Amino acid sequence: MKVSKAQAAENRQGILDAAARLYRERGLTGVGVADITRDAGLTHGGLYRHFESKDALVREACARAFDWSIAPLDGHTPNASVADRIQSYLSSQHRDAPGTGCPVAALAVDAARAGGELSQVFADGIERNIQRFAQLLADSTPAAPAMPAMPAMPVVSAGTAPQDADEATAAAAAAIHRAHAMQVLATMVGGLVLARATAAAQPGLSEEILTTLQDQLIQWLEAPSAEGR
Repeated sequence: MKVSKAQAAENRQGILDAAARLYRERGLTGVGVADITRDAGLTHGGLYRHFESKDALVREACARAFDWSIAPLDGHTPNASVADRIQSYLSSQHRDAPGTGCPVAALAVDAARAGGELSQVFADGIERNIQRFAQLLADSTPAAPAMPAMPAMPVVSAGTAPQDADEATAAAAAAIHRAHAMQVLATMVGGLVLARATAAAQPGLSEEILTTLQDQLIQWLEAPSAEGR
């Protein structure tokens, strides 16, 4: 029986959703085509009517997972969303539900091993996360808190034109927010990976990792800045 365009699109979406979840739960090598099609309620052969290869499906599924993970950073609420994001990310709920969580914490090692086009999907997704989080930090903390080994704001000479001085200051501020975003995101991802790795054997240690990093990051964000915020 011929499938309508609407049904075909729905089937394709179902495959992507199933793949994005299963890959994050089990890793790229722990999921077969049969697992994905069974979860999506389709036949094995149905997958290749929508994707030219399993590698193509992996790339699209990972890109979809990044879309889901980045969405909460859009339309954020100033002065609240940074702490909310940290608390949500470094939570036992996120730790225990990798299938609906961050693709970086779940699949970064797999992507590094795969290289090539999948590595590019991850590079694009990570760059988008850095940019969104840097903007979130800039909007929520106009005078960025001081962190160790961060670049200082430039000293503008008396002869510098006002427009050039403003542009230089803005560029330096953007660079600082980007560096801070990298530090926060790397701490969050690393903390989640460690919490997952220790949860089965030492649940107390796993919880300690989550709560300690959560508290440390939020305290930094709420601390007065070096510029006297």
